[in-house]
Amino acid sequence: MFDAKKLLDQFLGSQVPGLSGSVRDRAGQFGGIAKKNPLKSAGIAAAILGTKTGRKLAGNVATIGGIAAVAGLGYLAYKNYQSGKAPEAAPQPAPASNQPIALPPPDSAFSLESPQLSNDFALTLIRAMIAAAKADGHIDEAERANIMEKVHEVDLGSEAEAFIRDELANPVDIDELVAAARTEEQKVELYTATRLTIEPDTRAERGYLDLLAGRLNLPDALVDHIDATVSAAKVQA
Repeated sequence: MFDAKKLLDQFLGSQVPGLSGSVRDRAGQFGGIAKKNPLKSAGIAAAILGTKTGRKLAGNVATIGGIAAVAGLGYLAYKNYQSGKAPEAAPQPAPASNQPIALPPPDSAFSLESPQLSNDFALTLIRAMIAAAKADGHIDEAERANIMEKVHEVDLGSEAEAFIRDELANPVDIDELVAAARTEEQKVELYTATRLTIEPDTRAERGYLDLLAGRLNLPDALVDHIDATVSAAKVQA
């Protein structure tokens, strides 16, 4: 089995060579690279979602790493929800001014060291992101071939490529995704990863997010916090 956590990083574009300095510095460099080469900066997300959506993942979401970004944003949204704060999306900053996403504390179930963030669950998060990409029904056979041609350029290895090819071709099994999220924190992370992947610009995408939130039994207020937190972390294309 391939390293699903590494693949999740590559999916979100965090593994880009040639970046240096602090997270804030790297975020600024991401912004410049994104304009010139969206596939390089936004990783597999740009190939599957298109350059507009993929480019929004440049900046602090991408530089911190896939699994860390999902855990950090999920933790922040969950903490704000539990504190009773009203969800409020912050103004979108320029890439160079993005603040790093804070990592969950070691004793949190969202921690990167938590047994909940296993390789198997990282694989589930990738499946959720690919499923979300298919939510509006635009990925037909020709588009899958185009996506896989771009994915091949990222050089993931044959096993990971085969996994992505199969997930793109297979129908979405939302029951399997929901069943894999066994704890409240995993449910938050599953929805967070999905929300990172798509913007609810169409009725189909909004409907898919609502369906997933409902199947995960996430309270409306918590969903609002996740939506606001993810929106604030993305970079305007």
